[in-house]
Amino acid sequence: MQENRLAWIFGSSRSGSTWLLKMLSDLEGVVPIDDPHLGHHLGVWRPIPLAWAACEDPPELSTLLEVKAEEPGYFFAERYRDAWWKPLRELIAARFEAQAEGPGGGAGGQDGAERSAAAGAAFVVKEPGSHVAPFLAELFPESKVIFLLRDGRDVVDSWLDAYSEGSWAIPGGAFPVSEEGRIPLIRWLSEVWVFRSRQVRKAYESRAPGDRIQIRYEDLRGETERCLTGICEMIGLDSGRVPEVVGAHRFEKLPRTARGPRRVVRQARPGGWRDNLSAAERKAMHEVLGEALEEFGYDSGEPLAATG
Repeated sequence: MQENRLAWIFGSSRSGSTWLLKMLSDLEGVVPIDDPHLGHHLGVWRPIPLAWAACEDPPELSTLLEVKAEEPGYFFAERYRDAWWKPLRELIAARFEAQAEGPGGGAGGQDGAERSAAAGAAFVVKEPGSHVAPFLAELFPESKVIFLLRDGRDVVDSWLDAYSEGSWAIPGGAFPVSEEGRIPLIRWLSEVWVFRSRQVRKAYESRAPGDRIQIRYEDLRGETERCLTGICEMIGLDSGRVPEVVGAHRFEKLPRTARGPRRVVRQARPGGWRDNLSAAERKAMHEVLGEALEEFGYDSGEPLAATG
């Protein structure tokens, strides 16, 4: 794996990253790595999510990488960085290579071995755990950064749907949230969006203009070809098939039975949170998100919703 041919899709889950990776995967020369969850091992949340239901005042969200960095017993302690930094790089790179060369590791008409053996293959890693985006960007300083940003209110709304009976997310560790638990969960999910978005911005700003691109989900929906072409130019991919690939992956082409509530592909309509959350839930969400929404160019004002 050539490090300058490694690109991270950072942002927040439920932001269209699966759709984006599927489109990129259909282009020649791409090795797709889907949800390796590096951040959930390297950036364990502190405090635990229960704190947003158990504490009277919201705590400050952080990760073990930050709160334990100066403790010598911590495995990734800063004082021992020289001992673990290079081996960690090599482990991650070897793991990506192994997946690329294995069955099903390739896409776009090539098997894994063909794809990874191709000269200059581009490894595109979708949502590795964006709360550690600056760490991964520093670990691989020649890699590219794709900052996929979506309105945090739609992200929270989408995840809240995932925490419901019969949801696609239940087998992976989610749970059906009770009515009493909805607002604490909304507060927690909102904090996660804020933290991740700010961390990804740090990773994005660490890159030269030619090695980074920021794409809003709302633009990706409306100007898909332009956004995908911009990514191709940054990574060095042939964009000739972009119109064909975009056409094949349009949301509207999915069967109705494959999209909707509690499914992986739920809805592609920005602003759906206005109709799906109660007034109390919207208020709790805005209390956490308001300042950050403004930071990232979203109007934090709350128009009247269709439902109370």
